[in-house]
Amino acid sequence: MTQTKFWGIVPAAGVGKRMNADRPKQYLPLSEKTVIEQTLTRLIDAQVFEKIIVAISEGDPYWNNLPISKHEKIIRAEGGKERADSVLNALAEIKNQAADNDWVLVHDAARPCITSEDIEKLILELRHDEIGGILALSSHDTLKDVDGLQIVSTHDRNRIWRALTPQMFRYGALKKALEFTQGNVGITDEASALEAQGLSPKIVEGRSDNIKITRPEDLALAQFYLSQQK
Repeated sequence: MTQTKFWGIVPAAGVGKRMNADRPKQYLPLSEKTVIEQTLTRLIDAQVFEKIIVAISEGDPYWNNLPISKHEKIIRAEGGKERADSVLNALAEIKNQAADNDWVLVHDAARPCITSEDIEKLILELRHDEIGGILALSSHDTLKDVDGLQIVSTHDRNRIWRALTPQMFRYGALKKALEFTQGNVGITDEASALEAQGLSPKIVEGRSDNIKITRPEDLALAQFYLSQQK
């Protein structure tokens, strides 16, 4: 029987407009490296991936200058207009190497504080699951449904979780779901593509320091978490 493989995918074609920086946020400096180098180093150090496919936008002037772009575990794919397009392109890049039953873990380029422990936990809890699932964090905040600036209702926070990454699904099922939902702007992560097909991915509780760098102040927080994790 062929052994199931684990593949990493990192969509990294975004521009990160909310950072108000002179370059995409994945190339901003963070603890003597760039954000994406920190992220990819964490994924490589987990020692579970056959390859890690990084989706980079056409004409990107930064990627090829990074030493990690030449790493033996890294494969470049063409970035797409939306996140889902980038992930589909990455899946296509390994179509002759990956089996439908292999696992794919999609991770945000701007989540550099992911730990090997969380990756191992996700794999251990889901590797025998029929569908797969995601790392997530339960909500401690009260969440409001808002129309304009008017509160419409309050959500039961016991039922609300914040989606993190990696998100782990079978190669064949993920490819099918993303192709089925292609062009749907409501598909903001891989789990939502599976949900659109009537499937119910599982939740695996992750660490609260697995933050996504979105705003300028997040860089300082990520640097703090990286230093604490060491």
